[in-house]
Amino acid sequence: MKKNFMIAIRMTIATTLLLGVVYPFVVTGLAQVLFPKQANGELITVNGKIVGSRLIGQPFSSPGYFRPRPSAAGTGYDAGNSGGSNLGPTNKTLIDRVNGDVQKLQAENPAMPVPMDLVTTSGSGLDPHISPEAAAFQVPRVARERSMTENDVRALIAKHTEGRQFGFLGEPRVNVLELNLDLDAVHPLH
Repeated sequence: MKKNFMIAIRMTIATTLLLGVVYPFVVTGLAQVLFPKQANGELITVNGKIVGSRLIGQPFSSPGYFRPRPSAAGTGYDAGNSGGSNLGPTNKTLIDRVNGDVQKLQAENPAMPVPMDLVTTSGSGLDPHISPEAAAFQVPRVARERSMTENDVRALIAKHTEGRQFGFLGEPRVNVLELNLDLDAVHPLH
């Protein structure tokens, strides 16, 4: 019995050191060497200041910026509280929120149907992308607020539209933070 107990203690110590210390350091070290940008969160800097991550959405409320899809993560885009709302399609709270968002967006752009991703949250609540259709829906407002032509704004959207990963995975998408940063660089708000 004592022999088995000592073997169990040594195995616990060995596996804890191997899997809890050595393995994480090796994986972290390899990631830093092979994929440093991704391993560090794909942070975006402007003039030496970190302004966000390419991987995590953030709110934009000013009318001169493209807005992301709504977030259910904590109080909105809270990376420490990532997750969806878990509200089902028949939940009155969800239905009321979506209907309210649709009404606001239709008032902003009555000529176009409201894209689904502008009124529904993602599974993580942190999605940094919107569909090209959601970006196109916002063109009139952004162009008006920035005194730009709609064609110039559409050209920026086209520049920031990413295709399907590997040509067949996912859907085309636009990174909202990168698009808004490019808008600020090309035609800043006054």
